[in-house]
Amino acid sequence: MTRIESPGALAHIQSLPSWLVGRVAARGRGLVAEAIAEEGLRLPQHAILAAVSECGPVAQADLVRRLGFDAKDVVLLLNDLEDAGLAVRRPDPRDRRKNAVTVTEAGTQTLERCAELAERANAELLAPLSAAEGKRLMELLTRVHEA
Repeated sequence: MTRIESPGALAHIQSLPSWLVGRVAARGRGLVAEAIAEEGLRLPQHAILAAVSECGPVAQADLVRRLGFDAKDVVLLLNDLEDAGLAVRRPDPRDRRKNAVTVTEAGTQTLERCAELAERANAELLAPLSAAEGKRLMELLTRVHEA
């Protein structure tokens, strides 16, 4: 019995925009994850800290909704951030039955350093492109994302 191979099936898959964008995204996430690890953070912790910084003081439930994370994961991530002195939970002044999360000064400084590290990681990701090509890629990705 002769097996018929589909010529170029793998090459076809690897030429699809969805595959390429996924591979580039995975590389970008890896570069940023490695960079912010210098600050002792993982990507989900960084996302929580950034959301708290932008929206805080913010209720834990609002973080869950805003980020789409599992509520149990948010609790664990906040525990880590509190243990590191980067965020604090206090009774919400609007509703004392809830906790509101706030970024500490150390958390703000960590976010600033992470922003610099993430910029460097993204510059490494886009290094094969000229500045104009990088700008155009961002414009195109933004259009696809917003469609």
